[in-house]
Order: sequence, then C-alpha cells, then structure tokens
Amino acid sequence: MQLASPGRRKVALTLASLPLAMMVKPSFAAAPPTSQVNTTGRAITDTTVTVGQLHSSTGTMAISETGSIRAERLAIEQINAMGGVLGRQIKVIREDGASDWPTFAEKATKLLESDKVATVFGCWTSASRKAVLPVFEKDNGLLYYPTFYEGLEQSKNVFYTGQEATQQVLASLSWFAKEKKAKTFYLIGSDYIWPRTSNKIARKHIENVLHGEVVGEEYYPLGNTEFGSLINKMKFKKPDVIFADVVGGSNVAFYKQLKAAGVTGDKQLLLTISVTEDELLGIGGENFEGFYSCMKYFQSLDNPANKKFVAAFKAKYGKDAVIGDVTQAAYLGPWLWKMACEKAGSFDVNKVVAASPGLEFKDAPEGYIKVHPNHHLWSNTLIGQGQRDGQFKVVYKSDLIEPNPFPKGYQ
Repeated sequence: MQLASPGRRKVALTLASLPLAMMVKPSFAAAPPTSQVNTTGRAITDTTVTVGQLHSSTGTMAISETGSIRAERLAIEQINAMGGVLGRQIKVIREDGASDWPTFAEKATKLLESDKVATVFGCWTSASRKAVLPVFEKDNGLLYYPTFYEGLEQSKNVFYTGQEATQQVLASLSWFAKEKKAKTFYLIGSDYIWPRTSNKIARKHIENVLHGEVVGEEYYPLGNTEFGSLINKMKFKKPDVIFADVVGGSNVAFYKQLKAAGVTGDKQLLLTISVTEDELLGIGGENFEGFYSCMKYFQSLDNPANKKFVAAFKAKYGKDAVIGDVTQAAYLGPWLWKMACEKAGSFDVNKVVAASPGLEFKDAPEGYIKVHPNHHLWSNTLIGQGQRDGQFKVVYKSDLIEPNPFPKGYQ
C-alpha cells in the first residue's frame, strides 16, 4: 500500500471538516487566465487572489470581533485546501480597525486603493460599517459584513450575512409579547447608531403593533462599565422585559452588576440582541443564566453541518473556543464569495455582485440560507435561553424569514 504524501494527507484532513455542501474533491485543474478573470486591476496573479480582513483585534470591540477574524481565517484555509477560488489560492491582508471608526475608513482605503484586494471581509459595529461604506462605494470595492444590524441600508457594494431588524428585533419582541405576555419594556443600549436605531424600531413595534409601553430608554458610551444607577432605575420601573443592545466589553460589567443587584433570569425577563457565546466567555454563564438572546445561530444547533463546523473550529482554536452568531455569519462570507466568483467566472466586483442573488448555501452551519436580491440573507430567527455553561438552549425557531431592510412604518 502506498502512503499518501503529507501534503495530500493535510488536504484530506481539512476536507473532512468542511460543511456538507462543500464536501467535494479539491480541484487542481488549470486556472483560467488572469486576463479573463481580472479586468479591473485587482491583486490577482495566475496562482493567487488577495483579499482583505478588517476587524477590531484591539479595543473594546475585540471581545466580539475576534470570533469573526477566526471564522474567516478557517473558511479561507478550507477553501484553499479545496484548490482555492478559480484555481487561485487566497492570500489575506489583515488590518486592525482598533475599535475606532476613522481608523476603519483609513484601513479600508488602504486595502482597496493600495493593496487592491478583490474583496474585504470585515467590520462589526454599524458605526464602522457606515465609516467604510463611502470608501467601498467610491472605489467599487466589495464588503461581506457579518453582524446583525438595524437594517435601513442596502448597497451594491455590501453583502449582509447577519440578520436585519425584521428578522431579529421585530420577531423576538413579538414572541415575548405572545409567549410571555409582556406589556412593558425598558430599552438599554450602547450609544451609537445600531442600538439607537434598533431601539427606535423596537419602540414603534412595542407601541404601534404590540400595544405595549416603553417605560424607560437609556444609552451609555462604548466601553462604559458603570451601570449601578441604571439598574436602580430599572428595578424601580419593574418592566416586564429589559430589552438590551449593549455591545462589546460593556456587556461584562452590565451582566455582572445585574446579578450583584439581584436581577437574575429567574426573577426578571431580559431579551438581548447583542450577546452571543463570544460575549458569554467574558460575562460568564452564571451571570447570564436564564436571560434570553435572539440570533439566527447558536453553537448548540444540532445538525450535521454545524457539528462539522464546530469540530473544525475547536480543532483549530482549542477545545474551549466558542462560536457565536456573528462568528458563524462571518464564516459564510468567504464561501458565498467563492460561490459568486465561480458562478461569474470572474473576480470583477460587478460580475460577482450580479452572480450573487439566488445563491443557496443548503448546508450552512445555521441551516439553509439564500442570497436575496437586496444583498441580505433569507434565514431563521432563533431565541435561546442562556445556560450556566455559556451555551444557549433554543426555545423558539421561526420559519425562514425573507429579509426586509426597509420595513414599512418603521423608518
């Protein structure tokens, strides 16, 4: 018996951890000529294609964005093990937005104008996305954005692989009103565009559709760690539900202080749209136990594709690594880009964009997804209840929801 070479064994092992939809033999066929697949001067050779990664690996948002960085790297390594994209290996230029929105814009300009990357996987906050959007539209770049967000945006140059407000805010509030008979809500968020816009949408839904009442609404700067006064106000108001979109490192202080003040999941309903398994690493499951989070993915999902994804992620980053909603959505970006490039037969942005609507990822870790013409994804809404071990127990799953970033009556 002839033993496989180390290189071939490595490819075989990597392929064993791929999502089911991608479990095909690697293709090492001759790549199409560069002149055919690159007519716009991007950083593409006969053997490589260069892409950008733009996330916060430092600053207050690093707690949330590290998972996205890791997931994109994993997807790119798996794609390269299959033979790459259009016969080319993916090279990555990584930049740190450092939790600073002007820095994101500066780094986006570098990636598109100096490095001439074919696409970028990046951003987390809406503030960072809004900062880079003019750059991508001016330079006709392509961004795969992984975070659940407020909606009210659609760009030719962006694909949104997370949920928008109708799939998260509206769906979760409606479930709480129906299943928990909730009537009064206290809205609390970090002070920037996503929480403020999400809460504006939430208020309209609570008051106009659910016929409930918002009894309080407050915002705190990114990185804030003092919530004592807020907690006292919420205890005084006694809302049926605390609706929280606090982000980044502030989550650690917020939930620890809630527990210290006796506000726990067995006494108070709390729904967040910003805490995933990534944040729970810092918060601690014991400080979030019993509270609820609305996402489209939880690591605990029981399906074959997710089991392979989780196993591959832990094999690369350690058995204690966890996977949150945005991490999984970030993992989708390189795969959807690969599909679009190969359908288009080109790396040119206009052709990739045109080829994307209708793409299906039937065995994504979250389940079936499909790219909508509005550049968002059809997906399911899930509500999970936090567990002491840092995971979530799924208590609700919607049917597939069509993305609608401009819901009537909420703008």
